[in-house]
Amino acid sequence: MDFKKILVNDRVKPYLLKARYGVEKESKRVNLSGDLAKTDHPKSISPRDDHPYIQRDFSELQMEIITPVTDTLEELLDYLAAIHDVAYRSMGENEMLWPLSMPPGLPEKEENIVIAKLKSVEDVRYRQYLSDSYGRRKQMLCGVHFNFEFGDEFIRALFNAQSKIKDYRHFKTEIYLKATRNYLHYRWLFTYFYGASPSSEKNFFEKDTLNEAVRSIRSSKFGYTNSDDVQVSYSSIQNYLSALSSMVKKGILSKEKEFYSPVRLRGGQHVSDLVDYGIRYIELRNIDLNPFEKYGISYEQAEFLHLFLIYLLWKDEGEDCDEWVKMGDYYNDVVALEHPLEHTKFEKDAENMINEMEHVVEILDLPISDRLFVHLREMLLDPSKTLAGRLYKESEKSSQSEVATSIAKENYKKSWDKPYQLAGFTDMELSTQILMFDAIQQGIQVEILDRQDQFLKLKLKDHVEYVKNGNMTSKDNYVSTLIMENKTVTKKILHQHGFRVPKGEEFQTIEQALRSYDLFSTKSFVVKPKTTNYGLGISIFKEGANEEDYHKAITLAFKEDSSILIEEFITGTEYRFFVLNDQVYAVLLRVPANVKGDGTHTIEELVIEKNRDPLRGSDHRTPLESIQLGELENLMLKGQGYQVDYIPKKDEIIFLRENSNISTGGDSIDVTDQIPDDYKQIAVDAVAALGVKICGIDLIIEDREVPAANKNAYGIIEANFNPSMYMHIYPYQGESRRLTMHIIHYLFPELYKN
Repeated sequence: MDFKKILVNDRVKPYLLKARYGVEKESKRVNLSGDLAKTDHPKSISPRDDHPYIQRDFSELQMEIITPVTDTLEELLDYLAAIHDVAYRSMGENEMLWPLSMPPGLPEKEENIVIAKLKSVEDVRYRQYLSDSYGRRKQMLCGVHFNFEFGDEFIRALFNAQSKIKDYRHFKTEIYLKATRNYLHYRWLFTYFYGASPSSEKNFFEKDTLNEAVRSIRSSKFGYTNSDDVQVSYSSIQNYLSALSSMVKKGILSKEKEFYSPVRLRGGQHVSDLVDYGIRYIELRNIDLNPFEKYGISYEQAEFLHLFLIYLLWKDEGEDCDEWVKMGDYYNDVVALEHPLEHTKFEKDAENMINEMEHVVEILDLPISDRLFVHLREMLLDPSKTLAGRLYKESEKSSQSEVATSIAKENYKKSWDKPYQLAGFTDMELSTQILMFDAIQQGIQVEILDRQDQFLKLKLKDHVEYVKNGNMTSKDNYVSTLIMENKTVTKKILHQHGFRVPKGEEFQTIEQALRSYDLFSTKSFVVKPKTTNYGLGISIFKEGANEEDYHKAITLAFKEDSSILIEEFITGTEYRFFVLNDQVYAVLLRVPANVKGDGTHTIEELVIEKNRDPLRGSDHRTPLESIQLGELENLMLKGQGYQVDYIPKKDEIIFLRENSNISTGGDSIDVTDQIPDDYKQIAVDAVAALGVKICGIDLIIEDREVPAANKNAYGIIEANFNPSMYMHIYPYQGESRRLTMHIIHYLFPELYKN
């Protein structure tokens, strides 16, 4: 079939880069000295053998990171980064992941390499069989498996552009077989650029098998390979399956999955699925861990593989396909066993292939990274710029083990640098990031339905839950949300149920509110928008206000909403109660935005210095928000007789806000254990009166030692339908309350049974 002709078809071109991707990446757990860990698989990770993201490979200390299937490489690497963050922070602060395919020093006695402690007896037996057949040392090799599926739109466009093959499934299988045969023949090119296992550490080989460094031990005949009598045919799917079946019957292989080809043909979960479905995707298994990428593979490598597979469809292949594949084994072994700094024996062929690939990119008008071909040519001209060359050069200064330990420590540091964030998704709201972290850790599948809108689909087996903004779920109905969103309705319902709420009035226009100035001018009062959250547009006047300041406060509130409330100011301390399913899980004291004087710096300078705290940021991506110096803050300072250039005395506290919201720069202090149960019951009952299951309800308490039943002991000022959780999880002071985990267990109670 003339693939060149159909690839340039105008109806094919729009779909050329449509594909689906997945990565399975193995790493060994080591201690901070770079020695193999002696601990069991982290207990904080769900121990299920079929965990969708983090499993054990052969050994108890081999961690396998598994991404979901994605439609873009960007999303693939985002998930890979996120799952790594979960893995790192689940291991604890005394372990890290080894960045090389080759293991660190192994025990002298092979039996001291511990087989994975799985629940499945069959899986443990299979690992014992592998141990007996291949030895445990070889099992300690790690790498990346790159799962690749051409987009269905792409293959259908190809199918429609030809007439030779009438059956779509047969055509699709032929597409993958050609790509596979050519990949196996030309994979040496990938080995040259990205092979990265030049040397072994002690006890990997029983004897000194290799006397000098090479490009890739793992990809060579010294890696994890089947015996020479294991051979299959890629001429057709029937011949492929027949060969595998025959070897299992003869006892050469224990089962089909023991076939360790650099490419696996995939039809589903099992090899037998190929009969029913044909080839659905291919698994590329000859990829060394990239030690210079925190997650073991770079965007460039993934992009190269996609482009390479398109090029391999374009490129002609040998007439005898099985001999063609066999020749590839020879070429790859030659390249894999070349010295890392040596020009490859096939340099001219490599140059021609790069030129051909670039030509294909131009003909097909493929959008690719600007530096891809520049970097490939640089690595071809200078082998020291390949992964193996770089690792070898770095190791010359000390040793490969020391280089790997140093890299691992740097990766470890980055993973713990901002433990409240989830790598790959730091653009999302912080509570959502933490919820995703916990869901991944618990083995719940996470699908992002709308990244900007923080909309998730969580799935545990057949149980599906949809979550927006971290805690908006199906457990609360739409009307409940509307009730809490409307402060007037919230107050009326709570008042009707006998709870104390502030008295006040609602206004729809600035003019209407200005006419009521005399009603509030000499009282303590609060001006706030009717529906907004996060403390936006709120002004508090404890001793009344002049007409100018009153006007400013009203104007600010109307900027946030079309209606505003002016209410009595209830004296006391404000507390945020987080109520979930009729239980208080956290109580937070929020201190308004403030600075502490040192007798030297101005208020403005103190704000700048306090904002340097790494816990402070913006847009709810950090546990604390940066303090602003906007209109409201300047209004607050003016009321105290200060300006931003005032220099506070040493230890003098200057408040910049009356409202204590964390979202406006306040400090969060956990007081859950200090709040009496009767006030917690008030919070629970109030939330129940609103017909809600998940709520952040704000109480003003003048003296928490006074019983809640006393008259005017408390006031309820607000109920929040989407309460922030991160401020409870990472408080400025006090104990962390992992509310996201409570949300997950509320949504998936079956987790308690596992």
